[in-house]
Amino acid sequence: MTESILYFISVGSLLGLSAGFSPGPLLALVLTQTIKYNRTEGIKVAISPLITDLPIILVTFFVFSEIAEFDLVLAIISFIGAAFVAYLGIESMRTKAIHVSPFIGFNSESLKKGVITNFLSPHPYLFWASVGMPLVFKAHGVNIITAILFFTAFYVFLIGSKILIAIIVSRTKVFINQKIYVNVMRVLGLALIIFAILFFLDGLNYFISK
Repeated sequence: MTESILYFISVGSLLGLSAGFSPGPLLALVLTQTIKYNRTEGIKVAISPLITDLPIILVTFFVFSEIAEFDLVLAIISFIGAAFVAYLGIESMRTKAIHVSPFIGFNSESLKKGVITNFLSPHPYLFWASVGMPLVFKAHGVNIITAILFFTAFYVFLIGSKILIAIIVSRTKVFINQKIYVNVMRVLGLALIIFAILFFLDGLNYFISK
């Protein structure tokens, strides 16, 4: 992979957009709380990853600090990460529409509900263990500013996309045009598959250098 600041910003932005727009419990909760209450409640849900992801990031950081010198382990993790990203890409390309089902018993404790929902989702754990943290270490290999920019790009687009959805829904009380949404998801899915191939090649480089 080309290790440049622009590369890591682009990858962080792509992964953030994909995670932000992908159908799932957190996006459904953003929609539900926005429609049921207002956009402020939807935005509270949207920012919940800032709380739930911190302990995951810290744990994976310390683990990778211990294994960063083992090329074979990094190769295996890269292959797993490539498979995970390819799966996300295929799922994105298969997106047809998104439907919101009311959550029984949800009240306006939106931030709390968002934290619980995201904490119980397997995606943040899989992402940071197989994709996110390896990229952070590679970005840090360029310089610390690059690593910070990767983090920033990822969370700006992850949270920003969900906030954008909450704003749109609050004004129209319906989700964005389904055709537009499906096309966006297909483009993101294709980009993710391309990135998965690059990540796989990166794993081969680790394996060869062993």
